[in-house]
Amino acid sequence: MTNWIKSMVLMTAMTLLFVWIGRMVGGQGGMVLALVFAACLNFFSYWFSDKIVLKRYRAREVTQMEQPELYGIVQELSVAAGIPMPRLYIVPESSPNAFATGRNPSHAAVAVTEGILQILDRNELKGVLGHEMAHVVHRDILIGTIAAVFSGAIMVLASIARWGAIFGGFGGSNDDDGGIFGLLIAMFIAPLAAMIIQMAISRSREYLADSGGAKFSGNPLYLASALRKLDQFSRQVPLKRATPQTAHMFIVNPFSGRRISSLFATHPATGERIRRLEEMAR
Repeated sequence: MTNWIKSMVLMTAMTLLFVWIGRMVGGQGGMVLALVFAACLNFFSYWFSDKIVLKRYRAREVTQMEQPELYGIVQELSVAAGIPMPRLYIVPESSPNAFATGRNPSHAAVAVTEGILQILDRNELKGVLGHEMAHVVHRDILIGTIAAVFSGAIMVLASIARWGAIFGGFGGSNDDDGGIFGLLIAMFIAPLAAMIIQMAISRSREYLADSGGAKFSGNPLYLASALRKLDQFSRQVPLKRATPQTAHMFIVNPFSGRRISSLFATHPATGERIRRLEEMAR
């Protein structure tokens, strides 16, 4: 199944979930409103989801003059990957991390935090950026970004469902759709469904991106060394603006240093990722 088809399946599944929650909250009227909202969200998530995520993290686009070494690495990797040079952004965060976004390789962006530039050497940066380039080549970035936007919206709907349960369902309790119990189900199932979708998208794709990134950078040990540092430092300095809805987009779990990290474990174990990369090198 191509990632384009996966994107369509994801958007369809999210739309159905929206409609179901809308019915639980507001009956037939709520269902119609949820359908309209989902249609608008589908449109905006496809065309503008990358801008939403970049703005969420206050990412600033940089030029070759501002970051010549970083720009040169991305340019070199884009040639190796056979894709256009993506836009390059820096996130004002001391926690070391990186992510890619965009709807396709021709409209892609790669973002790194200020913290990652301080702890990684050139080869390690090459390994990390190669990983992100692999996500671009595999077209994972559209799925991941859509999941981030939809998951955030689902959390909002779950909050509406919670208040609907408190205040009698905004009319939904008069319908034959479960009333207060349906609202309670929506309140708990919606965030869970969003989390499951994120984990299903992320874990399998991370291994493939590690492998592809190792090939683009020329040495699997570059990324293996970078992951060791990122895992260690991200536990000490968590990403301040990280949200559960966007955690799956980063190269390492931004919640590593928090107690809730296990609840949002969208990434494979770093040790297993390193082991596989070292096996590639051998």
